[in-house]
Amino acid sequence: MNGAGLDGATFWQPIFLSLQVAAVSSVLATTMGIAVAWWMNNKRFRGKVWLETLFMLPLVLPPTVIGFLLLIMLGKHSFIGQAIEFLFSTTLIFSWWSAVIAAIVVSFPLSYQTMKTGFSSIDADLLSAARSIGANEMQLFYYVALPLAWRSFLTAFILSFARSLGEFGATIMIAGNIPGKTQTISTAIYVAVDSGNTTLAWMWTLSIIVISFLLLLFTRQSAR
Repeated sequence: MNGAGLDGATFWQPIFLSLQVAAVSSVLATTMGIAVAWWMNNKRFRGKVWLETLFMLPLVLPPTVIGFLLLIMLGKHSFIGQAIEFLFSTTLIFSWWSAVIAAIVVSFPLSYQTMKTGFSSIDADLLSAARSIGANEMQLFYYVALPLAWRSFLTAFILSFARSLGEFGATIMIAGNIPGKTQTISTAIYVAVDSGNTTLAWMWTLSIIVISFLLLLFTRQSAR
C-alpha cells in the first residue's frame, strides 16, 4: 500500500468540503421537496404523472448523464452560464456551487418522494376540518401539515444529506476535482485509488461508510 501524501490536511479537507456541500444541498433540496410535494399533493391536472416522472428521473439516470446535462445547461456557452458570468464575473462550472447544484439534482427525488408520502398519509378529515374553521392554505401547511409530517421531513433531510454526501458522477462532470475547492470525498477516493494510494482511499472509504451508517441509523430510529 502506498501511504504517500497521508497527512491531516489531505485527509480532512475532502471530508469537511463534502459535509459542507451536503449540508447546503440537503437544506435546499428538502425545502424544494416540501414545497413541490405539498403543491402536487393538492393539485389535479393533466400531465401530472408526466411531471412527477420527470422529478424522479435523476434516480434512474446515470449520474454522468445528469452531469453532462448540467454541463450543457450551466456551461459558459449557455444562457444561464453567460448570465452568471456577466453578473458575478465568474463561471459556475468547476466551482463549489456547481458541486452543490449537482447534489441538489440527485437528492431532490428522494426528498420529494418522502414528503409526498408524508403529506399523503395525513388524514384528509383533519385538513377538511381546518379549512372549515377558516384556515387558508398557508396556515394549513404550517400549522397542520408540517407538524403531522415532521417524521417525513426529518427523513427527507437525512436521505438528501446522505445522497449528497456520496454523489460522484454528476459532481466530477461539472465541479471537477480541485483540491480544497471542489474535491469531495467521493472524487478524492477515486483519485487516491487511481494514483495507487490505497491507504488514503481506505481511510476515506471507512469514513464515509461510518457517516452514512450513522445517518441511516438515525433515520430508522426517528421513524419508530
